[in-house]
Amino acid sequence: MHEQLIRDLYASFNARDIEAVIAHLDPDVDWPNAWESGRLHGHDEVRAYWTRQFEAIDGRVEPQAIVADGDTVTVTVHQTVRDLDGQLQDDRMVTHTYTIRDERIVRMDVSD
Repeated sequence: MHEQLIRDLYASFNARDIEAVIAHLDPDVDWPNAWESGRLHGHDEVRAYWTRQFEAIDGRVEPQAIVADGDTVTVTVHQTVRDLDGQLQDDRMVTHTYTIRDERIVRMDVSD
């Protein structure tokens, strides 16, 4: 049930369509600031974070496996990060864990 939501989320992120991603998030979403550290809360903080990120680096995330367990969805992701000149900075697998309520993401966590 949540798989299409997750696929849409990654497609929108990779297309740099911030508003399409925000549309999938609860207004009070709790989101990790994996790039600068800390946590973000709400649409405005997440929007500002991605705006800063997209101006500084080119990150791509491709889901490799999606496992749903009730309101929790765990996604194994191939993540690549390049600088704005196209030089590879990071290439690894990470795990994204989402908590979903009423078809909106209320929390996201990242782990290696």
